[in-house]
Amino acid sequence: MTKTDVLHAVRLARLDLTLVGRNTTVLFNVMLMPLLLAALYSSFPTGDVAGVEGKVFVLTGVPGLMLAFAVFINLVNAFTSRREELVLKRLRGGQPSAVAVMAGSGLGALAVFLFQALLIGIWVNRFEDVLPVNVPLMVLAAVLGVAVFGLLAAAFSGMTPNAEMAQITVLPVLLVMMVAAPVAFPADALPGPLAVVSNLLPVTPIVEMMRTGFLGADHFGDGGEKLTMAGQWTAALPSIGILLVWVVIGALLARWLFRWEPRHG
Repeated sequence: MTKTDVLHAVRLARLDLTLVGRNTTVLFNVMLMPLLLAALYSSFPTGDVAGVEGKVFVLTGVPGLMLAFAVFINLVNAFTSRREELVLKRLRGGQPSAVAVMAGSGLGALAVFLFQALLIGIWVNRFEDVLPVNVPLMVLAAVLGVAVFGLLAAAFSGMTPNAEMAQITVLPVLLVMMVAAPVAFPADALPGPLAVVSNLLPVTPIVEMMRTGFLGADHFGDGGEKLTMAGQWTAALPSIGILLVWVVIGALLARWLFRWEPRHG
């Protein structure tokens, strides 16, 4: 990206955040619904999970699930409605490049997601007296997660005929993430087929990186052993690799399916 692209992306991200703040429905779905979901999930486990108090285990993994709302659902709706209203066509024909338009949406979604993760961090610290151990690892998980789900959102918007259908298009992805993401239990503790599905999902390495970075322990399996800072990064390498593969897959799908203009005829 050029310096001009970066400036356009930042301006578009600011516009996206302004629009989210002004739309009550979007604000509820993107900001409040994930927090309500976090409260619901945190009521499930009892006792310790992988050597961690159950509520802490859940809350440190919930940010990965929040990507479904802050990024995927948000951007599928935004891309589809803007395409149908010819906003994307006008943007592409104006000064911002295609990369700047996509990056602007991604930056806006990243800001929303990081704010939600911050709220979860404050929640955990306020009630459980736990502070994040490896913030850079958590931020890397957030950036890669937004990149993956932003690209997948672009691809899914291309398969969505109109804004009304966007609510239906996102449901399969949302349901799979809610059932198979290792939020309440480690992925290895899930039943056989569900564990296989969970390990193939891009949300799983994000959840595990977030939890490991927050707690400073190995939560890429079900052990929960304490790790040094270097050990955390070493343990995260396979998950980082998986997410980079998903970035490539998402980019290919977005390039193939994303549409800048409404369907004709």
